[in-house]
Amino acid sequence: MPGHLGPEGRTTAIERLKATAQPGRELDVLIVGGGIVGAGAALDAATRGLEVGIVEQRDWASGTSSRSSKLIHGGLRYLEMLDFRLVQEALQERGLLLQRLAPHLVKPVPFLYPLTRRWWERPYVGMGMIMYDTLGLTSGHGNGVPLHKHMFRRGTLRAAPSLKDDAMIGAIRYYDAQVDDARMVTTIVRTAAFHGAHAVNRLRVETFLREGERVVGAHVRDLETSDAFDIRARQVINATGVWTDETQGMITDRGQLKVRASKGVHLVVPRDRFQSTVGLILRTEKSVLFVIPWGRHWIIGTTDTEWRLDKAHPAASSKDIDYILEHVNRVLRVPLTREDVEGVYAGLRPLLAGENESTAKLSREHVVAHPVPGMVMVAGGKFTTYRVMARDAVDEAVRSLDERVPASVTDKIPLLGADGYKAVWNRRQRLADSAGVHVARVEHLLNRYGSLTPEVLDLIAEDPSLAQPLPGADDYLRAEVVYAVTHEAARHVEDVLTRRTRISIEAWDRGVSAAPVVAELMAPLLGWSEVQRENETAHYLKRVEAERLSQEQPDDATADGVRLGAADIIPVK
Repeated sequence: MPGHLGPEGRTTAIERLKATAQPGRELDVLIVGGGIVGAGAALDAATRGLEVGIVEQRDWASGTSSRSSKLIHGGLRYLEMLDFRLVQEALQERGLLLQRLAPHLVKPVPFLYPLTRRWWERPYVGMGMIMYDTLGLTSGHGNGVPLHKHMFRRGTLRAAPSLKDDAMIGAIRYYDAQVDDARMVTTIVRTAAFHGAHAVNRLRVETFLREGERVVGAHVRDLETSDAFDIRARQVINATGVWTDETQGMITDRGQLKVRASKGVHLVVPRDRFQSTVGLILRTEKSVLFVIPWGRHWIIGTTDTEWRLDKAHPAASSKDIDYILEHVNRVLRVPLTREDVEGVYAGLRPLLAGENESTAKLSREHVVAHPVPGMVMVAGGKFTTYRVMARDAVDEAVRSLDERVPASVTDKIPLLGADGYKAVWNRRQRLADSAGVHVARVEHLLNRYGSLTPEVLDLIAEDPSLAQPLPGADDYLRAEVVYAVTHEAARHVEDVLTRRTRISIEAWDRGVSAAPVVAELMAPLLGWSEVQRENETAHYLKRVEAERLSQEQPDDATADGVRLGAADIIPVK
C-alpha cells in the first residue's frame, strides 16, 4: 500500500529504481541522503508530480537528523545576531508544523529564560521576546503557541522549585515547540512514498554516473544483499549533510560548498531528578544550554565543538558530559551527577564553513548550488526550516527540466497521521477500550502515529501478546516493533531501538534487555535465520558497550577510537 515502507514496498521500490536503466524510464529526480532535508526534498518533488527516488546508505535519520535538540524553534539567539529574516522564516515553519502539517508530532513546550542582572536585563530580554512573538504572529501562519509572560522570583520558583534561590532574580516564560526528530523524518519519507516516491534505505551510492560533464544518476549497492545497479535520473539532489564535502568530491574538485561538522552532545535524565513544570534556556560562555521536557525525562544540551573524526558515529567524551553537568548544576538546588544520566547522544551539525574559527558562530543558513550539470547540492540550515531548504533545492533542480513544473505545495500537505488527528484524539478512550489497553497507552501512540494509531492497534487485535511493553522500556509496546518493520522500513534491531523508538537513550540499560525481544519480533517479518537473529542482538549489545566506554574517555580522539570498536551491522547470509 502507498506509504507502507515494509519489505514488500522496499522490493517494489528497488525494482522501479533498477528499471531506470532502460531507455525512457529514468527518474525526474534522484535524492541522495535520507535525513530531514533529503526526506523533505522527496516529498516536495513528489507532490509537484515528479517521479522521485530517494536513497540512504544507512537508515532514515541515522545521522544528524536523529540526534538534534528535538526543538522546532525560531532561534532566540539569532535575534541577538540581528538575523531577523532567519528567525521569521523559522517561526513561520514552526506555525505551519504545529497547526497544519504535523500537529501529532510537533507540540508546544514552555521555557523559562532566567534573569540574573537587575535593571537592564529584563527590558532588554523582554524586547527580544516581544519581537519573537511579533515575528511569529506576522509570519503568515500565526504563533501556534502562547505569548511570553514576565515572572518575578516567587513565580519562577513556583514553576521550577528545583532552581536555586539565588540562580535568578526572575524569569520570562516563553514557548517554542519540540518533536521526535527521527520519527518526523520517517513520517516525511512515508508521506513522500504515499505520494509516489520510491524510497529505499540501506542503499549506498558508490559513484555518480556521468555523460560528459553531466551527472545522470548513481551507481548504488544494496547493503542488505550486496546487489549493485545503476539508477538514472534527469537531476540528482545531494542532501548528505555533514558528508557534503565527500559526496561533492565524487563529482568535482571545484567544490562550491564547504561544510564543517560541529558536535552537539545531549544528556537524558529522569524527569523526577528535579522539579519543574517548564524547560530552561541558560546562557553559557559559548552559546546556550537547553533543559527540555521530554515525556518522563529531561534532555539537557548541547555542546558546540568542532569535529574532524568519524562522521557516522560521533562520540561523546567524559569532557562533554562534565561540561553539560557543570553548566546545568549552576542553577539547580540538588546537583545532577553521572549516576543520574540515563542516556547520552552526540550528533553533528552541518555548518557552512567560513572565516570564523568558532563553529558556534558559523552560519545556520542554507545554500543551494549547481556545481555541475545534473547535480544540485543543498547544505547548511537547521531542522526547523527543512521544508524551505527542500523547496529551494527542488526549485533549482526543476529549472533544468524541459517541461514546466508546478511550484512547491508542501506548505499545504499534511504529513501522514495529521489528517483527522484531533478527531481520533477525541475518541481515544473508545480506542483504548476496544484494544484492551490503558488510555495512557493510546495517548502515547497518538503522539507518535497520529491518526494512523488504529493501524498499530489492529496489530494488537490480531495478536494480543503485542500489547505487552518491551522489557526495560515500559513506554513502548511490542506492536510498535512489528509496525516499524511492516510500515516504517526498519531493517535492524538498532533501527527500532534508536530511531523508531528512543529506547536507546530513554532506558537505563539503553535497550539491552529489549534487544533480544525486538530481534525475535523482527525475525519472521524479515526472514532472518537463527544466526542472523543472534547476530542482530549481539551487534546492538556491542554498540551499547562501545558507547558507554567512549563516554568515559577524556577527549574526542580516545572516545572516537573506542566507539569505532563496534562496527556497523552486516547482514548474515
